[in-house]
Amino acid sequence: MDEKERGKRGFVAVQVGLFANILLAILKTGVGILGNSSALLADGINSVSDVAYYLVVSIFIRLADKPPDDEHPYGHSQLESISAIVVGSFVITTAIAIFFNSVNKLYELVVLGKGDLGAAKYTLWIALFTILLKLLLMLYTNKVGKETNNPAVVALAYDHRNDLFAAIGVSVGIFLSQLGYYLFDPLAGALISFVVLRTGIQIIKESASDLMDAVPGDALRKQVEALLNTIPEIEQIDEIRAHRFGPYIALNITICINGDLTVAEGDRIATQVEELILQNIDFAKTVHVHYHPTSLHNMF
Repeated sequence: MDEKERGKRGFVAVQVGLFANILLAILKTGVGILGNSSALLADGINSVSDVAYYLVVSIFIRLADKPPDDEHPYGHSQLESISAIVVGSFVITTAIAIFFNSVNKLYELVVLGKGDLGAAKYTLWIALFTILLKLLLMLYTNKVGKETNNPAVVALAYDHRNDLFAAIGVSVGIFLSQLGYYLFDPLAGALISFVVLRTGIQIIKESASDLMDAVPGDALRKQVEALLNTIPEIEQIDEIRAHRFGPYIALNITICINGDLTVAEGDRIATQVEELILQNIDFAKTVHVHYHPTSLHNMF
């Protein structure tokens, strides 16, 4: 998959999620207020937040698709990881808002003794509709995220999964509220906030790892060594280093070859190394190969 197609698929996945969340934000917030369901209202607030950061991610993904320039020779792919950080921040903020809204409702019921008529029957239908829609969105976005290796889309797939769990909790809370167990509706909202918080922390942790140039490590080194061992002229592998930019990596490899070989032969071996890695490691975009005589290496 080329970068243009990859960017297009990621953008479409974001737009599908955006329009779905606009619909859910209107439905859940409006019905939550009219239907006297704090759990559904809390979930509606979550969807409003979703709309806000989906707009932000749309902008970042468009910018990440820009071609390389003099200041960014490897392109702008790391903006995808930055947008994932934005998603995680919004998710955490939403979790805090949901928690305090639910705790306030519990306080009114338990401490102040305010009565509650329970959630209206139609609120449960909206919650069940949310479960179905979020399940479909999670499966679709997760598929696109894995196929494009786009951290922003993967983060949104996590958020859809998080919304799915939240909708299940809302449905249970509303159902019990309708049976007369009024505390379960705001209690469900409070429990949902912890699921949302955990997802936000997970998104930020993974995206921050990308921005800090975390690479596959030992697994990548073994894969590269296995490929280089198929080239008989390489007598020793001195160094393997990788730099991450977005979903791709640039590799810097130092090899040792026979000092009696000509510069032209050394260049041929280096080119062979580059081609071998680019053909066999999908996420490797650039390979820089340095070579020097084995005898020189053994002097140090």
